[in-house]
Amino acid sequence: MIKPEVLIEVNHVYAGYSAGKSILQDVSLQVFRNDFIGIIGPNGGGKSTLLKVILGLLEPFKGEVVYHLGKLGKNRIGYLPQVNSNDKDFPISVLDVVLSGLMGRNNYLTRYSKDDKETAFSLLKHVKLDKFYNRPIGQLSGGQMQRVYLCRAIINEPEILILDEPNAFVDKTFEGELYDLLKELNNKMAILLVSHDLGTISSVVKTIACVNEELHYHNTNKISAEILKTYNCPIELITHGQIPHRVLYKH
Repeated sequence: MIKPEVLIEVNHVYAGYSAGKSILQDVSLQVFRNDFIGIIGPNGGGKSTLLKVILGLLEPFKGEVVYHLGKLGKNRIGYLPQVNSNDKDFPISVLDVVLSGLMGRNNYLTRYSKDDKETAFSLLKHVKLDKFYNRPIGQLSGGQMQRVYLCRAIINEPEILILDEPNAFVDKTFEGELYDLLKELNNKMAILLVSHDLGTISSVVKTIACVNEELHYHNTNKISAEILKTYNCPIELITHGQIPHRVLYKH
């Protein structure tokens, strides 16, 4: 049996923003090739802190993050942050936003090639925004901006894609298409998806990590109330439709 390839190891990490006060406590996680991990947990529990540690934006107080991503290291990670109102004020075209995802590969002074531009345009076409390629990013809706930033995150063909609440500003029409696209991308890359919407992502992700200062990894996308109570995962969920009904404990 072939052993899965490890891309990132988070080993016994303690991290936070004030000296001596850790938001994350002894957190460990392995990310394997083609993983699709849903990261859940309460506000303030450490989800965003964990992402910053993995992205190399926050140095742990203790512990380490080991990357098995070749020479480009952390540049092999694509990141889709939450969209905010400040993004609308930046004077840059939609196509240039997507191309900016290549900065980790190219020298900052290097011009983008014809192939680069064709790849960017093809990605925009895939998310049905090719006709807006030359429009200022600030003229798009929140959902449209999220699609553009997804294209930026994947243009460099990362080995890992990290998404922070990607459906926060996505219009309902595109939400289903977004998750279908993520399933497709998961054939090429591992995905870490932070979301409060466990009812939706449980039908998309393969496994779930609950972060509430500590991290508890569940090697399934089906989580019972009893498991979350045992592991101190304070999530409330009521699902309907084809997903089995589950009610999980409150914050």
